[in-house]
Amino acid sequence: YIYPALVVFLHSTSHSKALLRSPVPDLSFHRGNPVQCSSLPLSSMDCSSSKETPPAWWTGETVAVVTGANRGIGHALAARLAEHGLSVVLTARDEARGAAAAAELRARGLPSVRFRRLDVTDPASVAAFASWIRDHVGGLDILVNNAGVSFNEIDTNSVEHAETVLKTNFYGAKMLIEALLPLFRRSSGTSRILNLSSQLGLLNKVRDPSLRIMLLDEGRLTEQEVEAMASRFLAQVKDGTWQDHGWPAVWTDYAVSKLALNAYSRLLAARLRGAVAVNCFCPGFTRTDMTRGWGKRTAEEAGRVAAGLALLPPADLPTGKFFKWSTPQLYSKL
Repeated sequence: YIYPALVVFLHSTSHSKALLRSPVPDLSFHRGNPVQCSSLPLSSMDCSSSKETPPAWWTGETVAVVTGANRGIGHALAARLAEHGLSVVLTARDEARGAAAAAELRARGLPSVRFRRLDVTDPASVAAFASWIRDHVGGLDILVNNAGVSFNEIDTNSVEHAETVLKTNFYGAKMLIEALLPLFRRSSGTSRILNLSSQLGLLNKVRDPSLRIMLLDEGRLTEQEVEAMASRFLAQVKDGTWQDHGWPAVWTDYAVSKLALNAYSRLLAARLRGAVAVNCFCPGFTRTDMTRGWGKRTAEEAGRVAAGLALLPPADLPTGKFFKWSTPQLYSKL
């Protein structure tokens, strides 16, 4: 995607202010040793090499699943997690490309990376993957939903592929989460889901006041209503009326897919509170194959920040939050 993002939502005012003041800790190291990262243009991150790396809460038995990780941000994130010593399951829809991506990381001295094919849009593929995690891995601790698509160029707004976009970015991520939830080792403070989303799916992009009111009413909003919203958009795409209903104006199909993912993430965080933390991350405009090389930062930089969020110490791990880069944002205020 061009604007993938991790979604983190702030429910408590006092906690929100504390989070907004505190940068995500830098967890950069190579095989256990802190590395110099002052050359990276990440002004919001604490990259000082003079600070020691926080003690690791994870071990080599900690399992992280990263979807869509054969290239770009997902590949960089999988590499970073493996460098931290986690057991990483790298997934991709394309068997050959996914296997090659995992082999490349193992050749770099990261033997804990293994590949498993996964198409998040295919229920049979998701079910087979969940069975494999259960039978051959024994469960998981971290899920990073990175797989996603966008078919628009920088300056276009076609909805020709809207069904594929929502099926991958929203429905696929949701289907995988629900399939893997029973397999999480629900250890308080360690089980976590990180959804790559986008600021294009934040409420300030929604021009329909009634839709904004519905999404803001967290006490009444249901997952069924979020799915109905996505279905309504697809129906309007089919009948050609989607431009008349106040949807986000930029990359509309992609934005709606992330709007739905953000809302679902907030509801899921509330449902799983105390068992599995659920957050979203927006890396912003990142240079990847899908952006044709355009962007403000590299996939490696985005992967490093995402890893820092995925590996936050249990005592500092929030849930139901939206991170724009490394900074928590107020969902309704952006």
